Amino acid sequence: MVNLIFSEDDQILTEGGAVRTLYDPACGTGGMLSVAEDHVRAMNGDASLHVYGQELNPESYAVCNSDMLLKGQDPENIAYGNSFTNDGFEGRTFDYMLSNPPFGVSWKKVKEEIEREHEEKGFAGRFGAGTPRVNDGSMLFLQHMLSKRKDTDEGGSRLAIVFNGSPLFNGGPNSGESAIRRWILENDWLEAIVGLPENLFYNTGIRTYIWVLSNDKPEERKGKTQLIDARELYEEMDESLGEKRHKLTEEHISEITRIFGDLDDNGRSKVVDNQEFGYRRIVIDRPLRLRFRATEEAIESLDDERAFTNRDEEVQEGIKAALGELDSDEVWMDREAFMNEVELTLNMKGLDVRNSVYNAIERALGERDPEAEICRDGNGNPEHDTDLREKERVPLGTDIREYFEEEVAPYSQNAWINESSKYHDDQDGALGVVGYEIKFEKYFHKYTPPRPVSEINSEISEVENELVDMLNSLTEK
Repeated sequence: MVNLIFSEDDQILTEGGAVRTLYDPACGTGGMLSVAEDHVRAMNGDASLHVYGQELNPESYAVCNSDMLLKGQDPENIAYGNSFTNDGFEGRTFDYMLSNPPFGVSWKKVKEEIEREHEEKGFAGRFGAGTPRVNDGSMLFLQHMLSKRKDTDEGGSRLAIVFNGSPLFNGGPNSGESAIRRWILENDWLEAIVGLPENLFYNTGIRTYIWVLSNDKPEERKGKTQLIDARELYEEMDESLGEKRHKLTEEHISEITRIFGDLDDNGRSKVVDNQEFGYRRIVIDRPLRLRFRATEEAIESLDDERAFTNRDEEVQEGIKAALGELDSDEVWMDREAFMNEVELTLNMKGLDVRNSVYNAIERALGERDPEAEICRDGNGNPEHDTDLREKERVPLGTDIREYFEEEVAPYSQNAWINESSKYHDDQDGALGVVGYEIKFEKYFHKYTPPRPVSEINSEISEVENELVDMLNSLTEK
């Protein structure tokens, strides 16, 4: 992470007198701060890196504070407390930021304060883009760090953060996670994501990913995000430490740094246009088709309909009796024809029935049937079947109606796009709610063709012959 964030700052690595600041909002015992300081000192002894951090755990804070004191750093630069609710560096900005926040940790205890800041301050606060699900606060750390960037006229800031896989894709287009990804990608701050091997950490074996961000991207990186697949770059440890069984060697780190710097498309690196991660989610509806039979069982199921049971018992019995006079063997494939028959029957019995009761009768005596006539509203428009409703993700930049005609209409007869206002995007007002997700695996998946059928058949024949021989040997005994 240190290599990646400093790789594009030639001044601090080569020129004398360069001064930079670095911040970690979940610094633990200060390991990342120390590595960053050692790296700069090794590359350029005349440069100065002032490190800052905040830590919630009192023991870790004490160790970090002492370590900074021993290394000649100002211990006052290490703050104690929760970065979300007691920001130790409010209003401060930094040149660089690093963090390895806890994975999957709930922020329920500070939920009220964070949501209040989100709602009241918006983008003037730290969490304007959105809030993730309450059982994982890692993306809150990312937003907190982004709020501490320097303006581009001051050189901007670069940061790196370690995540598990969830922030890549968790949540649909209406979720806080997707909104945060959208905010980052549409502002073109994401430089790269590095997929790391599994079993790198002591307390979890899951795969992890480094996100590298900058609000002052080099020209060649603008509008793009580099995905680096380093998941197979590791060395087996002689002895595992908890879940940690793999490690990155200096050669692996140098290789990842080189790939990042080259910005090429190859087996381990994919350079993707930011828009490719986005989509518009549209709603596809198909018509409701119902058939009806006035069977005894269906009529009795009216007792499960509140709109029906709210009527006087005498009215309920009258309705059931009237419906019982309909031919139980007849099947109506047209809702309008059936409901007209029901209305005529009830009127002849002198029963004044509300629309809600007619709706209850429709639900009780109707069944979905793809062969039935389309149910239509009072204006003659098809009614949609909630059970057949589907959602399609249309890639950003693709014409929605062209997509529908090519990818949906040929396979879903009488389907249509639901253009209700609630299915338009809140930000741009266009049809289809915008979402973003980064399917890292998709860009590095290697297709393995199935074995030839002849080879599989040959193996099956061999097994069959072996079974026959075994059965023969048993019968001989």
